[in-house]
Amino acid sequence: MTISEVRTHRVSAPLHTPFVTALRRTTTVDTLVVELVDSDGRSGFGEAPQVWQVTGASVAGARACVRELLGPQLIGRDPDDLVARCAEVQRAVVGNEAAKAAVDVALHDLAARRLGVPLVRLLGGTRLRVPTDVTLAAGDAVDLAAAARQRQADGFGVLKLKVGTDASTDLDRVRAVRAAVGPGVRIRLDANQGWTPREAVRVIRGIEDAGLDVELVEQPVARWDLDGLAWVSDRVSVPILADEAVFGVRDLVEVIRRRAADLVNVKLAKCGGLHPARTLLELATAHGLGTVVGSMMESQVGIGAAASLVAAYGTTAVPDLDAAWWLAWSPVQGGIRYEGATVVLPDAPGLGISGLAEAKVQARG
Repeated sequence: MTISEVRTHRVSAPLHTPFVTALRRTTTVDTLVVELVDSDGRSGFGEAPQVWQVTGASVAGARACVRELLGPQLIGRDPDDLVARCAEVQRAVVGNEAAKAAVDVALHDLAARRLGVPLVRLLGGTRLRVPTDVTLAAGDAVDLAAAARQRQADGFGVLKLKVGTDASTDLDRVRAVRAAVGPGVRIRLDANQGWTPREAVRVIRGIEDAGLDVELVEQPVARWDLDGLAWVSDRVSVPILADEAVFGVRDLVEVIRRRAADLVNVKLAKCGGLHPARTLLELATAHGLGTVVGSMMESQVGIGAAASLVAAYGTTAVPDLDAAWWLAWSPVQGGIRYEGATVVLPDAPGLGISGLAEAKVQARG
């Protein structure tokens, strides 16, 4: 059996609530869904989300990479030789991690479908339920407090508060959210590179002095500033999570070498898919770093793959897999669903996706 066809589907799906961070504001998920079809007519799906401000990936760029390079390379190849196929994808092009992630995940999905097992079982796990946090989009203290109470009522016990838009008022935002939800909810912060090192230390020490009980702070400074990240980590007690600073293995090695962070956030669209993500998780664990598996703003395709990874490998902190929860409707048929703060994986082959909601897919080809 061989891979007979590679299809790409451009998807733009609306969010039910605007998503705002220190880097951007969006009201849609814009993504490329890649579909690999074998000679028996079975399909495997993967996803390349467009996130200009974080990865630099675009739908157009990912589509070109898949259609002009990665796809033709896979036609006629054996999808069951999964390790070899994934290694070929990683070697085929420099960068283009989102495109490589889409093809890598589609290969895993197709392999699992051909075996008739859920993707999590292919990865070595059995769990079909994975916890997630939920993000509170950046805003003023009053709006954040209201959103926090609503998410608490929705059943979420871990809130990820977007900060970094204004260091002078970020402490007030955290104080308002903690007052709104009480001591029983975990709060983590994500500055999305929005602070200078000195601002980060000032805000985090203010949080510590106020006893606001913050679980961790994600990417407080610019991704390229590993010295600044290490400087912050060395001067605060709250654990620091590296996100945009770590795309691949070399980045993680530098974070470990400099002791620049306490945890690392592994995202498929940053590192290039499930194959490299497993390497990052294993490397971090071997060197005593905590782990989180996160996501970009992506659909049930990417979240299903990330949740399957967590179900098989585990993380030291609750994963950040709420992206598809923000969608007003699903662009695929089947796949994961949310029950409160739990991502529920389908007990079906692969990702459990039977196809795309074609009426809602923007373009195909």
